[in-house]
Amino acid sequence: MGPGSSDAAVAPPLFVRLAAHPLRWRLLTELADGDYRVRELVERVGEPQNLVSYHLRLLRDGGLVTARRSNFDGRDSYYHLNLGRCAEALAASGAALHPALCHAPSPPRPVVRERSRRVAVLFVCTGNSARSPIAEALLRHHTAGRVTTVSAGTSPKAHLHPHAVRVLRGSFGIDVSGRRTQHVDDLAGRRFDHVITLCDKAREVCPQFGPRRVHWSMADPGAVGDTGQAGYAAFQQAAADMDTRIRHLMPVLNTPWTVARSAP
Repeated sequence: MGPGSSDAAVAPPLFVRLAAHPLRWRLLTELADGDYRVRELVERVGEPQNLVSYHLRLLRDGGLVTARRSNFDGRDSYYHLNLGRCAEALAASGAALHPALCHAPSPPRPVVRERSRRVAVLFVCTGNSARSPIAEALLRHHTAGRVTTVSAGTSPKAHLHPHAVRVLRGSFGIDVSGRRTQHVDDLAGRRFDHVITLCDKAREVCPQFGPRRVHWSMADPGAVGDTGQAGYAAFQQAAADMDTRIRHLMPVLNTPWTVARSAP
């Protein structure tokens, strides 16, 4: 076997090669906290934009990071860390080192500590008819009410989208048919431990409700504008994506799963 073949045989897995670079590791840790635009990442890591963009492209090519166009400013894109893909890549990297290190990724389990009060989480989008009520319902469902969970809109619609009601009932057994939308102004004076904006527009105008604010840049399934099966499919995908986000939020909240998961 020649030198080239030997080197190829011991080459580190792609995840190790990507994550081992100091700047790429810094970008991964920043994106683990939430979704950001390039200029925000530039500010957070203190490196030139062309360098940050170059390493983001490598992370995208490696499947660890995705990007979606902002629905507030089409010239911007939000970058998102695929934590599920990272878990799979970590497992594969361990298996490449030794078969005994091979294991299937499982939902993260937090070490639960006693709290003097329940954690409070607020989800915000524009209309409070699709994304934020889905997130609210899923977090409340998965924690059996152990977390104070609220959602609101910056410009709420009159009612929940019928597909949101349908997908929560059909895929998770959650009934939100009697729930009403509300405006963020209705929550004036309240404080939340975590405020999570789900809409790029809402992020720009959401009031300050607490010390920790995170953005999840998620497409509005209602924008499909289809009341038939195609429109419902968009809500199924949105609910599945939201469920994944909620699953990775649990260790941050230091809260255990209290009900079995049911994936759409």
